[in-house]
Amino acid sequence: MNSQVDYLLKEVQSSSFLPPLLPHRHRQLFAKLSLSLSLSLSLVYIPIPLHFSATMKLQLLPPLFLTLLSSSAFLFHLHPIPASAASSVDGATTPSNGTDFIRTSCGATLYPDLCYTSLSGYANAVQEDPASLARVAIHVSLSKARRMTVYLSNISRQADYGADPRSASAVHDCFSVFGDAVDQIRGSLKQMRQLGPNYGGGSLRFQLSNVQTWMSAALTNEDTCEDGFEDVPDAGVKMDVCDRVVKVKEVTSNALALVNSYVSKVSP
Repeated sequence: MNSQVDYLLKEVQSSSFLPPLLPHRHRQLFAKLSLSLSLSLSLVYIPIPLHFSATMKLQLLPPLFLTLLSSSAFLFHLHPIPASAASSVDGATTPSNGTDFIRTSCGATLYPDLCYTSLSGYANAVQEDPASLARVAIHVSLSKARRMTVYLSNISRQADYGADPRSASAVHDCFSVFGDAVDQIRGSLKQMRQLGPNYGGGSLRFQLSNVQTWMSAALTNEDTCEDGFEDVPDAGVKMDVCDRVVKVKEVTSNALALVNSYVSKVSP
């Protein structure tokens, strides 16, 4: 009987009824709990041929046992294991220092809440390095600006067939200046990845001054896009474009602020 119980226990642990992301230690606990509940209800011993597949073996188990198993799995899905517990099981560590550092650093930006939510996912990579934080912020800004450029490219074709030529002109101008902004942010990111006292014969502060200049120019281009819609009636295209531009401007502004904050920490 004990060998049969051990056999069933292994089958339960490997069962598809268990939540797939459940850590190994919790799978063992869950399997023992389900099996003990079944045995306590006087479920009978069932001989199971060894050549049966795992699915066939589970089908031979009493219906009540399967009901308990599926119900327990459902409860495990409703009560997920806390991240701290999962980290301790898997041997991982939570990047609390990195998230705290990002939250504090974002206090220097104009949009601290957006800064934290957009960058906290990179805490493990950032740790407590202001240069890494600035680089990640520029990366996020570049990603947003690129998506905005794709969007403008798509709607510019539609605007050409619209009734308002001013709207079409504003969209085309916006697409042009956003292309410049993308180039400037890309250059900033490249410079941040190549920072070093001997790179290109320039000092670290000189290299960072290039980043500051390019990020400021990118922000100006984004402003220019929005300004181009001043004479356009408040219709769908204008509102949609301007709302999207504001969101890109905010992350670019935050990235520039974090670059400035890093520069203030660099020795002359």
